[in-house]
Amino acid sequence: MMDASKYSVGYFPAPGRHLKWVEKDHVEKAPAWCSVDLRDGNQSLVIPMSLEEKLKFYQLLVDVGFKEIEVGFPAASETEYEFLRTLIERDMIPADVTVQVLAQCREHIIRKTFEACKGAPGAIIHIYNSVSKAQREQVFRKSKEEIRQIAVDGARLIKKLAAEYEGNFRFEYSPESFTGTEPEYALEVCNAVLDVLEPSADNNVIINLPVTVEMSLPHVYASQIEYMCENLKYREHVTVSIHPHNDRGTGVADTELALLAGADRVEGTLFGNGERTGNVDIITLAMNMYSHGVDPRLDFSDMPAIAKVYQECTRMRVYERTPYAGALVFAAFSGSHQDAIAKGMKWREEKNSKQWTVPYIPIDPTDINRTYDADVIRVNSQSGKGGIGYLLEQHYGYVLPPQMREHLSYLCKGVSDHEHRELKAGDVWEIFRRHYFNHDAPVSIADMHFSHWTGESSAEITFSRDGVETTLQAEGNGALDVISNALKAYTGADYKLREYTEHSIQGASSDSTAAAYIGLERENGAMSWGVGTDTDIIRASAHALLSAYNNMVAGD
Repeated sequence: MMDASKYSVGYFPAPGRHLKWVEKDHVEKAPAWCSVDLRDGNQSLVIPMSLEEKLKFYQLLVDVGFKEIEVGFPAASETEYEFLRTLIERDMIPADVTVQVLAQCREHIIRKTFEACKGAPGAIIHIYNSVSKAQREQVFRKSKEEIRQIAVDGARLIKKLAAEYEGNFRFEYSPESFTGTEPEYALEVCNAVLDVLEPSADNNVIINLPVTVEMSLPHVYASQIEYMCENLKYREHVTVSIHPHNDRGTGVADTELALLAGADRVEGTLFGNGERTGNVDIITLAMNMYSHGVDPRLDFSDMPAIAKVYQECTRMRVYERTPYAGALVFAAFSGSHQDAIAKGMKWREEKNSKQWTVPYIPIDPTDINRTYDADVIRVNSQSGKGGIGYLLEQHYGYVLPPQMREHLSYLCKGVSDHEHRELKAGDVWEIFRRHYFNHDAPVSIADMHFSHWTGESSAEITFSRDGVETTLQAEGNGALDVISNALKAYTGADYKLREYTEHSIQGASSDSTAAAYIGLERENGAMSWGVGTDTDIIRASAHALLSAYNNMVAGD
């Protein structure tokens, strides 16, 4: 039984008004990124990654372009320790990449962490202790002063050990459970740590303000970040970092608003892997910036390959609706959506526009190695004429008249509905070919001979039906009119030629193929359609006319 009365807000709003972030409408530059996949992400897996899997995932992060990578908690287990040592001893840390290691503010843990970092070209020593009201009272049962002292003692120790160990070290401090902490107290603790670490031009210190557990609406967190940014000591030499989790499903919003509020750095994971509901998804954040014309400074140009490595190493699944990366996120099944997308693509082509403004698709799928045919235009029983027409044009070069596209769409939807499946481009082509393409039964043309005089044409046309050939003379205004008049005379059919279009499929060269489309209106107003192809446009038109007629006879 649900009982809302046992809950109340557990966060503490920032004192005063801290709303400068409201005046901004989008993130204008990429933050410094730190992947915590190999630590926070890995520790949340049912089966943590093996050494080989961690090495493979690490290389992926390097290839994507992360310059700061939290590689683990080396004092926590032998596997974590061995992983870091392997990176160092195999010289796998590029000169422009800094590894980050996590350690609680406990002496033996910090000392083992420095041991693990021996020989690293550069390392961020990331220490933390929980400072929230709930943790102080329930877990540690310590006063504010005692909790602050834990942080200060940790800072003193890492400063001391950094002077004793050979290496290039940076310092990071996290007041864990920041979102459940009084902002004034969090500021007090962070400033006490900074007083020990003494940030300077040559000693930039990271203060990381984590959403260890989401407890508020994103705007509350943004105001807390703005408050901290405005009141931290040594601000010009301090990097304000954030580390959001996704308990309320708003990790991305927390992060984006925090960046507007002054944060400089983001810790997160690929696809939002992490404890409980996960860390903030760096892919979504980066691609959101990208969609606003901001270079995220991370390379997601081969999203399927990234997803493949992620799934192999973590045994987690990339959900089909995961922003930007999911199998269905660009998919348009709705007929109206498909039509708008197809028209948008056509408009972009006509205008030779570099800017991406295609309806329903926030970014060009090809930018991240997705395709229009497989990922965007998807055909099922809900699809419409626009998408189906687009597939035929893009894959096979056929540009159908609008009414014919509509007719084909009903055929395709019928197949999809009956067979309960999605149709691929090849399926659409097969339905198109089977129903309209060069039909020569029951009536076909065996031979044609034309003569022309001013304003009119005549021809001798031989029709065939059931193996019997009949030759007729006919006249008309142009070749197609002649063929149609001859067909009417031969069959006694009563129809109106309502639609005729043609185009070249392969280009304007002499060996190009002509495609012709014909729509015949029956006595009851229904339309019958046919398509014909040939290197000769007259013969292509004849094939189309016969196909349409034969479909009319068949009742299609």
